[in-house]
Amino acid sequence: MSDAIVMASPPGLNLDARQRAMLDEMGIKVWWPAAVVAPQPLPLASNRAAVEASPVAAPRPVRAPALISAPASAPAPASAPHAVANGAAAVLVDAPRRLYFDGEASANQGGWLIVADMPPDTDGRHGEPFAGDAGKLLDNMLRALQLHAGALPVHVMRTHRGVASGREDSPQPFAESFLSQAEALAPRVILAMGPLAAQSLLQSTEPLGRLRGRASPMAALNGVPVVATYHPAYLLRNMADKARAWADLCLAADQGAP
Repeated sequence: MSDAIVMASPPGLNLDARQRAMLDEMGIKVWWPAAVVAPQPLPLASNRAAVEASPVAAPRPVRAPALISAPASAPAPASAPHAVANGAAAVLVDAPRRLYFDGEASANQGGWLIVADMPPDTDGRHGEPFAGDAGKLLDNMLRALQLHAGALPVHVMRTHRGVASGREDSPQPFAESFLSQAEALAPRVILAMGPLAAQSLLQSTEPLGRLRGRASPMAALNGVPVVATYHPAYLLRNMADKARAWADLCLAADQGAP
């Protein structure tokens, strides 16, 4: 005989689970439990082998009934991704500029392309690439690689955040103008100096410290290797990272060697 006890509710008080939940929310406790389902009798000995051989289904979880049933709403469609929200500052890049150019006829392709974080001055115009202490350090770094000799063309493209003015001679959105301008130069190697340049070129949100130290092929530009490193202005404030920056430059020189 089973030990289970079945307690019936008093006559006239037949409450279902939803009514009990509503009374509980109102602070009214109902002490008469719901009817307990009587246990199923054990199978006969003749059928026990068949029962044991059949797969046992997992018990179905019991869900508490909702107080108010509401129709399930369809999920909202995902909005189309976009680079920058309306009115926000976009990543801009200006036209490439030749460095160490003596004015004589020479090839513009097959050299170095430097993409560096260089925000404009307070008047909105860009200064000279080698202006100030950061510019002098950049010049020293490139001269240490003998790039000033002119054996290979060296171009620089300055990038920063801002709002495009729409003029042809002003910086343009990076995503719209970089590839077309870089393809015309057909560089052997691209040196990204600064976090904004590195993240824009490598399509990554990782910090610069994780992006540097390796050559990453840029698939959109026929696999041209991109080497990320610190910006000269950063190196002036963090002298200990100069050795890492020099290692990055040597890696870029290996990639861009004729």
